[in-house]
Amino acid sequence: MINILICGIGGKMGGEIAGILKNDDKTDIVCGVDLKTSDNVNVPVYASFDEVKEKTDVIIDFSSPSVLKDELNWVVKQRCPVVLATTGYTYDDLQLIERAAKKTAVFKTANFSMGINLIAKLARMAAEILGNDFDIEIIEKHHNNKKDAPSGTAIMLADAVNAAYDGGKEYLYGRKGITGKRGKEIGFHSVRGGTITGEHEILFAGDDEIITISHAAASRKVFATGAIKAAKWLVGKPAGLYNMNDLLRDI
Repeated sequence: MINILICGIGGKMGGEIAGILKNDDKTDIVCGVDLKTSDNVNVPVYASFDEVKEKTDVIIDFSSPSVLKDELNWVVKQRCPVVLATTGYTYDDLQLIERAAKKTAVFKTANFSMGINLIAKLARMAAEILGNDFDIEIIEKHHNNKKDAPSGTAIMLADAVNAAYDGGKEYLYGRKGITGKRGKEIGFHSVRGGTITGEHEILFAGDDEIITISHAAASRKVFATGAIKAAKWLVGKPAGLYNMNDLLRDI
């Protein structure tokens, strides 16, 4: 039995994960960490990691970057693996994650959807074939409560494309006014509205033709299922920083 702590258990994604794990006979939700909870949660919920008493084999975190420092201090002390499913991390946050990964297993990705990780590979392949003859734009759409823009997934997709150019493309976040002729860039455009779960489109615009690679999530379940797979896979792994590519190689 794998004992799981859900950080952000009172949120929508935390609730989604809890709902899926109710029918999983190989895991047990032992507690949660959140400032809020819900009537559907039947485990202890703590306001901070310092209060956690339960034996924990792995953490799934769908909360916010604000808890990261305390969380990483706890996982390093406990040598507990952690799956980080939050986006919006700062440069300093990423440095903290890298340092923690030297002491315990840390799984971090901007998107747990198998489909998104597939189109990241396809987009890089397209960039390698198309070269500099096509302009590249990324359009992402999310619900009106999403706090960060562009999405972590959009940046992940841009990084995959940019790898084909050895990182030579600059990132331009939106356009306004007289911007002049386009340069060597990847453009980002963020849409926020309604209850859009998540849509991403990579557009390659060339002379007289346009190629698009897109993905749309119909529900949060695809992300929750991927995070659970990552948590199960991460248990027992040595210290290090892991991502979806590592998981997919073992499937």
